[in-house]
Amino acid sequence: MNSRKAPRKKNLSAMKMLGVQVGTARRAAGLTQRELGERLMLDEETVASIEQGRRPLKPDLAELLDELLDTRGLLAAGVANLPEIDQFPMWAELYVQHEREAIALSWYDALVVPGLLQTREYARALLAGRVPAYDADELETKVEARLGRQEILHRKAAPTLSFVVWEPALRMPTGGHETHLAQLRSLREHSQLPGISLQILPLDRTSHAGAAGPFILLETPDHQHLAYTESQRGSQWVSDPDEVSILARKYAMLRTQALTVEDSRSLLTSLLGEP
Repeated sequence: MNSRKAPRKKNLSAMKMLGVQVGTARRAAGLTQRELGERLMLDEETVASIEQGRRPLKPDLAELLDELLDTRGLLAAGVANLPEIDQFPMWAELYVQHEREAIALSWYDALVVPGLLQTREYARALLAGRVPAYDADELETKVEARLGRQEILHRKAAPTLSFVVWEPALRMPTGGHETHLAQLRSLREHSQLPGISLQILPLDRTSHAGAAGPFILLETPDHQHLAYTESQRGSQWVSDPDEVSILARKYAMLRTQALTVEDSRSLLTSLLGEP
């Protein structure tokens, strides 16, 4: 039995970026994928896989490509500095980009505190509970990436933010008693910031519009309306106007079913055990 540790997978998002660079340089050189493959003694499918980020670009091949495509060491440097930890899976890249630039964002969550409102300790406790577990380096990278996204809360031109959170997500003592209380206090503080609306969907509702699971709506600077949903083993980026409209109507109903902002703040105070 081979006891050697398997090499860690490279960052899939960065691999995709390198592949785009290869394809751009190839076209600038006036070569097809087949013609480039012939010069490298590779088949066309291998070249296509590299350009699509499905196959890693090896250092020796990167050097050959730099010479052939006159990219002056760019590809070899990219391979040498390819990060080993994927901060965001490829399917989440587009969402993160739009989230960073959004002028309005509406977020419904039933299971956990929304990522943009999580404390460091709460985020670490959530990510540490992943199965299979992250190793120590991956865990810290994921935590920092999540907290980094919260920069939009402090933008000079901050977006308009609305959050609806189902009450069970706020009752679960994720990370232990102190982490739980610190997270509730942080939520209460955030709920008092201008431009942020935080509403709690209480347990005593006999039905609610978000029974199918969490989702996020956002509006881009050019007023495009998009949506994003996550599940156990995948995610869905929604741009079709009809589908976005369905989720927007769900969110509008959720806001009517949730407590008011003031009553939600009072519930947070109650959950904290304060008068």
